[in-house]
Amino acid sequence: MASITEYYAGKSVLITGATGFMGKVLVEKLLWSCPDVKALYILVRPKAGQSMEQRVSHMMKCKLFDRVREANPDFHKKIIPISSELTQPGLSISPEDVEKLSACINIVFHCAATIRFDEPLKHALQLNVIATQELLSLAQRMHHLEAFIHISTAYANCNRKHIDEVIYPPPVEPKKLIESLEWMDDGIVQDITPRLIGDRPNTYTYTKALAEYVVQQEQDKLNIGIIRPSIVGASWQEPFPGWIDNFNGPSGVFIAAGKGILRTMRANNDAVADLIPVDVVVNLTLAVGWYTAVHRPKTTLVYNCTSGGINPFHWGEIGESPVRPALQAGADGARLLPAHCCQSSLSSSTLLLSDFMFGVLGLKFGLRSSSTCWREVELSAEHHVISSFKRNPLEQAFRRPNANITSNYLINQYWILVSHKFPALIYDLFLRLCGQKPQMMRIFNRLHKAIGLLEYFSSQDWEWNSDNISMLMSQLTPEDRTMFNFDVRQLNWPEYIENYCIGTKKYVLNEDMSDIPAARQHLRKLRNIRYTFNTLLVVFIWRVFIARSQMARNIWYFVVSLCFKFLSYFRASSTLTN
Repeated sequence: MASITEYYAGKSVLITGATGFMGKVLVEKLLWSCPDVKALYILVRPKAGQSMEQRVSHMMKCKLFDRVREANPDFHKKIIPISSELTQPGLSISPEDVEKLSACINIVFHCAATIRFDEPLKHALQLNVIATQELLSLAQRMHHLEAFIHISTAYANCNRKHIDEVIYPPPVEPKKLIESLEWMDDGIVQDITPRLIGDRPNTYTYTKALAEYVVQQEQDKLNIGIIRPSIVGASWQEPFPGWIDNFNGPSGVFIAAGKGILRTMRANNDAVADLIPVDVVVNLTLAVGWYTAVHRPKTTLVYNCTSGGINPFHWGEIGESPVRPALQAGADGARLLPAHCCQSSLSSSTLLLSDFMFGVLGLKFGLRSSSTCWREVELSAEHHVISSFKRNPLEQAFRRPNANITSNYLINQYWILVSHKFPALIYDLFLRLCGQKPQMMRIFNRLHKAIGLLEYFSSQDWEWNSDNISMLMSQLTPEDRTMFNFDVRQLNWPEYIENYCIGTKKYVLNEDMSDIPAARQHLRKLRNIRYTFNTLLVVFIWRVFIARSQMARNIWYFVVSLCFKFLSYFRASSTLTN
């Protein structure tokens, strides 16, 4: 039996969504691992004042294609753009192009879709269901078609807790829904959308479930495979670790946390954040294309491409565990904090407010502090995202990275008020006084909307069956398992998240890694500003409240003496241990 690379040699492939994040990685992987592929036809539409040719030319100049460009400078000759528009009848493909595709295409990879959770139902239906129907009609006219691979989502059936690799009955007959919505006003559709989607959280998951059913209806005429990836993230290994080019999904959350803007998020710390690297999805896609074409299964096979049941990563690992002073001195490098440097028992809201106010002044006027007695020691258990952004900070962070992950609604609302809305109002007031346009409240409102759309997925778990993934892996040769690796058991999460965070810095924000020392200095400045203000606030509270009351002074001295005893005890224990 031919290997995957040998199978794709001489084949003509049609790819929809090729200019999107996953589509670009799929194009690159095909050109790199299957260099003898005959041609890649990609459906492209003009966008944002750019012609189809300009969009493709810009895509091929991307760093993503560096290794392909080095191996074959003329690789672009294999990429043939086809003008198309998914919202138009017949996908707006010209008769000449239809004839050309019908005569030569061997495999179709349907990756195009709208991934916006808040997309209006009519538009989501047009892009995710009707466009799929149009592409299936085109596929049936292809004389040499061997496989039709549809990219769905693992959350298409998120109203179920256990999801098998089967296509479930649709919530409504797609044809009847399409006919019903055709005559309805957009306002009416918007009003009835919540009742239509029922127990699904948004129009995206709803329409993707309908699209699966539409694809399955053609299994008697076409060889079909359906892939359900979960939350697609940055690349794991190929073409290089950490490739990401958008703010979608976890990328926006990571960046907001790294900038110090996202300080709280409602999620279940123990719930699985079912991330799946984009190159894992692409490798599986190519392997499924090969298997579907060669083995021609009698029924449509579904592949749940997830990581949670095999190698889980949890939402709590985005945030940060509480920090504490190291009490052990010695050659192990731990730092000993003098007792008089212990932070006072100020309320969290007071500390956050002081942190923010001095952060604003520091960013504007460059204030510094010579205070050296306040130190924060990172624990080895510190969670991956925040820890990574402290080692490789983003430029001009608004505040030091720190995120509180909680599943409690009231606690989350408290932190939103204290560490999001109130600081935003203060900062916007500061901008107005400086004659600048206020912007922070608008930024936080957009952030809250985006995080709100994720709450459904960050607060619960699902179980996905993956028998077909295991079956497919057993069909591959050892060489193909290496070349087209989709085994997430090998994924090391701390290393992957580190590369992911660096990828957002380099490829999404276009920040230079050589500027990391300056970014670290900026974080140190924010830290020193916070500690300086806290010290002044302690002195102020002492003078105003404690120094005027004998009872308050007695309580204060009692608390301080307990702190001394506590520190002395652990210092003695650590000395005995050494």
